Amino acid sequence: MKNVEKADRIHLGSLIEELKKGHYVIPDFQRDFEWQPWDVLDIVKSIFMDYYIGTLLLWKGNADNFKMLSCEQIYAFNGRADPQHIVLDGQQRLTAIYYAFFQPDIVFPGRAKPMAYFLDITAFLEEDYEKAFKYESLTKKNTTLLKDVKLQYEGHIFPLGIMSEGTWGTTDWIKGYRDYWLEKADILTGESSSKLKNQYLQHAENAKLFKETIEELFNQYYISYIQLDQDIDIAKVCDIFTQINAKGVRLDIFDLLNAILRPKEIFLKKMWNEAEEEISYTDPKKMKIYILQVMSILEQSYCSAKYLYYLVPEAIKTIKEADGKRKQIVLVKSSEEFINRWDKSVTALQKAIKSLKNPRDYGAIQPAFVPYPSIIPAFAALKAFVEASDSLNKLDVQTKIRKWYWASIFTTRYSSSVESTSAKDFQDMKKWFRSDDDEPEVIGDFYNLYRNIDLHYDNYKGSAVYSAIYNLFIINEARDWSTFELPEYDSLDDHHIVPHSLFHEIAGKSINSILNRTPLSSTTNRHIIRNRMPNEYIKEMLTNNDEEKVYKVLSSHLISRKAVEILLRDPFSKQDFDEFLLERLETIRNAIENMLIKETINIPVALQSLNEKIEQVELTIRQLILGKYSDDMDAYKHATPSHIQEKVEKRILSSLKKKPGLKLEYFNSFSERIKFFDVFEYYDLIVSKAGWELFESVFKNKGQLENRFNQLSTLRNCIRHSRDVSAIEKLDGEAAIAWFSETLK
Repeated sequence: MKNVEKADRIHLGSLIEELKKGHYVIPDFQRDFEWQPWDVLDIVKSIFMDYYIGTLLLWKGNADNFKMLSCEQIYAFNGRADPQHIVLDGQQRLTAIYYAFFQPDIVFPGRAKPMAYFLDITAFLEEDYEKAFKYESLTKKNTTLLKDVKLQYEGHIFPLGIMSEGTWGTTDWIKGYRDYWLEKADILTGESSSKLKNQYLQHAENAKLFKETIEELFNQYYISYIQLDQDIDIAKVCDIFTQINAKGVRLDIFDLLNAILRPKEIFLKKMWNEAEEEISYTDPKKMKIYILQVMSILEQSYCSAKYLYYLVPEAIKTIKEADGKRKQIVLVKSSEEFINRWDKSVTALQKAIKSLKNPRDYGAIQPAFVPYPSIIPAFAALKAFVEASDSLNKLDVQTKIRKWYWASIFTTRYSSSVESTSAKDFQDMKKWFRSDDDEPEVIGDFYNLYRNIDLHYDNYKGSAVYSAIYNLFIINEARDWSTFELPEYDSLDDHHIVPHSLFHEIAGKSINSILNRTPLSSTTNRHIIRNRMPNEYIKEMLTNNDEEKVYKVLSSHLISRKAVEILLRDPFSKQDFDEFLLERLETIRNAIENMLIKETINIPVALQSLNEKIEQVELTIRQLILGKYSDDMDAYKHATPSHIQEKVEKRILSSLKKKPGLKLEYFNSFSERIKFFDVFEYYDLIVSKAGWELFESVFKNKGQLENRFNQLSTLRNCIRHSRDVSAIEKLDGEAAIAWFSETLK
């Protein structure tokens, strides 16, 4: 039988050279280049991290074949073409490699500016791969960077477009990088410059390591391909292509792991079939991957495909310890352990989904109204981590999870780079759980952003923000317009307040805004609205029922009295409609602020009096301290231990994110900075070397003072973080309050 195909491989250096010569062409029946900039970044990472990127399927071309299939060069190619191979499978990958390594001055489909890809040499050599690779649009600043090699050297930034020059060109750049830092080191003299000189010499040494890596990449990283003979019949070529792209579903990570695990008596597909019904909520293809991702996040914080492989029993993972030494570990030691972790992950997802669906919790009553399904693995892992951690204040932590969740939704963090975002958030949240000072940046971003969110046009049905607002209606206990009771939530959908059929030609696109939608059942929509304007059906509701009850029900849908008055206008104009949208927008923004941002824990009535007394003690101590010093920054820095100054600075910066109208200068006084002290930080300041001589006459004994601060702090934290207060903690706290009150008279 005629040999119609040949399996082979090509190293990266040769592939880049062939791409430069235009050896690869795309047949007309192939789809267009569809990848986004982050997809290109992913394949660049895979190459540099020595991962397999799949096998190319090529057809050895000739003039007849090129003409028959109307072949064209790969997207963004701008050189002189010399066609050799028709790409049947691998167009997206080859185009991505070309775009990253040749830096064409051509935009991605749907983008305004071309993109440039960069590598941070320092981060790469430290194996911080999430930070090492990035892409940016070709702004004026980045265009200057690409032209100025000294700027690149100074920032340790290697433009990947230099790879197009092959080994020689890349080596020249690295040699220039090395010489740049050697010259800077040579200029430095004297002992005071020794530390800086060592840094420069280290950069020069890094150049050597980077050169070895690049040369190895050019010569030893191979891309496999199968090439069909040029004389094979066109019908057979098309059949092979169809099999790959239609009938033969390409393997994903789940399928690969299923194949790897079967010899270990782990049947992943069977396990998924058993779990599917328990966690059926969103796309099954995603949910089965989510189970693995939750397993991975809980075990190693990360959940990208690379890390999922380490879940295979007995798979060896190499880690770098704090001292820089490498260590090999096994995360999952046996098949039984894998199955146990799988079951725990399924349970974590069950609980997470239950929480998301709960109308009093997150309000995503139906899968269609989950703002970002991609956030589910991180959300489930955080919930599971908290449940398993006995040392954490569960109520306080759940509040933080809610704030992180809504902040992530409204800032659209989970629209891309989901795996790296999940890993970062999991690690950041664990820090925040243990210290209020380590609040993630996304929380402050949310506080600054929510009042500027466009709910008129940008956030259409199906968008994350649209779904989040719908969730908010549910959490606010939006009641039925007919029975005035809480509805059966499974029967709800979002319906127009001002009907689409009657007003869309007047209102335009904003008729479909979430500002004109609310959760109603189809029955209520048919029997109450009945394709009528609000000035008719709301008027009827008010006439036939107790007015206050009607207003209360409409308020549960975040429709204010003022909004109702606007909707009742007759005739109802476009101006009235726009005014209604603006009023509801303000009501929704206030609801976001009050329900999602200013979420506070109510202090039980029995403890409110104690809380007020503690607050009075704090204020008195604060005034005592301020009375000993002048109210300026010099006095503050002299009196306050450095570790407290660092914490106060972080708290102020966090506060500024929530109050963008304020400036840092506003806090340049002792009286403003001391407001950010925790209770025990007053003690640290008082007993410090600089402070004790000023306060000894008041408090007499450091040991007794420390004990009283401990008692006061324990009671305060129990009350304000809703922890159970034991009888002893309550008595000790009351004794501390009495002692401070007497001492500070």
